[in-house]
Amino acid sequence: MKYLFALFLLFQVFTTEAVAQQFKYHTVTSGETVNSIARSYNISKEDIFKYNPDAQEGISVSAKLVIPVNASNTESSQNTEVSFRTHKVAKKETLYGLSQQYNVEIDQIKRYNKHLYSEELQTGEEIRIPNISEGQTTTAPAPAAISAPQQQQNSGIDPQETRNTREHVVIPKETKYGIARKYGLTVQELEEMNPTVDVLQPGIMLKVGTNVLENEPVIITDDTFEFYEVQPQENFFRLTRKFGIDRDSLIALNPALKDGVKSGMVLKIPADPESGEGDFDFENFEDAEETNVNLRSSLSNFSTKELVVMLPYNLDKIETDSTDAYKNAILNDRVLRISLDFYSGVLMAVEEAKELGISTNLRVFDTKYDSQRDAQEVNNIINTNNFNNVDAVIGPLLQTTTEAAAAKLSRENIPVISPLSNKQMQPYSNLFQSRPTDEMLADVMVDYLQQNANNKNIVVIADGKSYQVKSKLSNALPEAKFINPGNGYVSESAMNQALAANRENWVILESDDVGILSSVTSGLNRLARDKNIKLFTTKKGSNYDNDNVSNTHLARLNFHYPSVDKEHNQEDSREFIEEYVEKYGLVPNQYAVRGYDLTLDVLLRLASAKDLYDSFNRYKGYTEYYENKFHYMPLSGGGFQNDAVYIMRVNEDLSLSVENDF
Repeated sequence: MKYLFALFLLFQVFTTEAVAQQFKYHTVTSGETVNSIARSYNISKEDIFKYNPDAQEGISVSAKLVIPVNASNTESSQNTEVSFRTHKVAKKETLYGLSQQYNVEIDQIKRYNKHLYSEELQTGEEIRIPNISEGQTTTAPAPAAISAPQQQQNSGIDPQETRNTREHVVIPKETKYGIARKYGLTVQELEEMNPTVDVLQPGIMLKVGTNVLENEPVIITDDTFEFYEVQPQENFFRLTRKFGIDRDSLIALNPALKDGVKSGMVLKIPADPESGEGDFDFENFEDAEETNVNLRSSLSNFSTKELVVMLPYNLDKIETDSTDAYKNAILNDRVLRISLDFYSGVLMAVEEAKELGISTNLRVFDTKYDSQRDAQEVNNIINTNNFNNVDAVIGPLLQTTTEAAAAKLSRENIPVISPLSNKQMQPYSNLFQSRPTDEMLADVMVDYLQQNANNKNIVVIADGKSYQVKSKLSNALPEAKFINPGNGYVSESAMNQALAANRENWVILESDDVGILSSVTSGLNRLARDKNIKLFTTKKGSNYDNDNVSNTHLARLNFHYPSVDKEHNQEDSREFIEEYVEKYGLVPNQYAVRGYDLTLDVLLRLASAKDLYDSFNRYKGYTEYYENKFHYMPLSGGGFQNDAVYIMRVNEDLSLSVENDF
């Protein structure tokens, strides 16, 4: 509330179009509501919300509210009854234009059309315009202690500079970028005019210019395409996620993108009239995405969390209840091992949350894993158990079962979090994909290479199976040299011919073939004695862990690859590792750490907001734990996708470090 009051004072001093207004603080007492406070001051709820936008979320005892005290008698203090005329809003008309046309103040129009305190004019709507005769006023006189020019001079503001300004009331889903463009400003100019405004909230007044652009340049639509203006710092990865279109299709529609994404470019994208994009503030979300959110400092909802975990244990396949039978099942069943490891991390997170005051009612279900009846088993679980009060479901592991759970629970809008699947899933509105897809990993690495490849000699070694990523690399790095492996092998002489002697060489290796991986890494290792070489890939497959691919060679080449986690960084995870070893007697693997990180993130989000959806609107940055990072972006078709990706580097001492993160 303190910063809102300071913000209001700023507008009172510097906005010459605003009518002078007097205010007082009101301290909320027990039992008071916004309605009762409004009645006591003879003002409307909108008057309170205008100067106290936070009050729309509710008020608490001892909270301070800014009350416009002379608004209470603005209508009753008239010597003569105010008459009105009706005006039908035409296209492109603004409050400023109407105030000039009818010779009334903007605030006088808003006073008799309360919705305009929080909404913009809508073409075709009818509003009331008060007939203000000469000498008549509907406001109390301004305090005369310091004149506006004096206040501006004392504050270091040029009165001439502030003369051509007006106020803009922020409406839901507006962004700084959109507002700045509307008034012919840059975002920097808007922020300089409003230095106390950090995050936009509906109802806040901003100081803006008077030059309202006739055509808003951000989105233009027709029946077939939408035309979108690229915002600062946007890249391929963000654009493909925002509009649900792959990189190659975006380039096909916009050939200029072959030279890279540039701020201000206008792109053609397929129109999607049923897109859910309009329901989420993408721009403000992205503006805050580099902020690390510590949810532990925002805990407020300490109701018991109803958490369901669905994992494929397949316990019905274990014929006896003997210890040996379970041991054999664990040793021989990889899916069961992953489920148990993940669940051990879940339990660690529930205990950690309990220490923070968050109680959890945890229920666990065995979804089994029979390809013929996976979805049926999930539906049976939901049909035969009470899910009415469930706050979130973590799992199942597989794509088909996760989609079945999301579909079944979508009517109740119960969040379903996919913990491990890297497949692109059906766009259910309640589905949260916590693991970036392989395509996202590749796109992040391609963007990283494109942004950092200046003055590098780029060599791409890609086999026939990697034609899709080869096309992306060709578009992103048009100066790159390409080597096509033959018979599962790449000769050292072929690589040597493509390498430069006096420049840094970036070699991008795209293959899952062990022979190609081995020949390339060993050959480059020898060539690196005389040349500066770094090795990259857009996909680190399991064959990189093959005994024929030397970790020492990868380390000497400073191997770079995209990853969803930090691959069990011993230093960062030391505390967790020690607690896990004490509890379970062994070092946790990546699935155990992910179970902990994901579950703790869900519980902290539930404890710091009304529900999981509310948490993403409140905290638009990323959360990060021992090994995993979470930054959920809304998908154009529905649901949310974690797009947090690490670029990892293998150091010469075989340690891992984060080169960059997105």
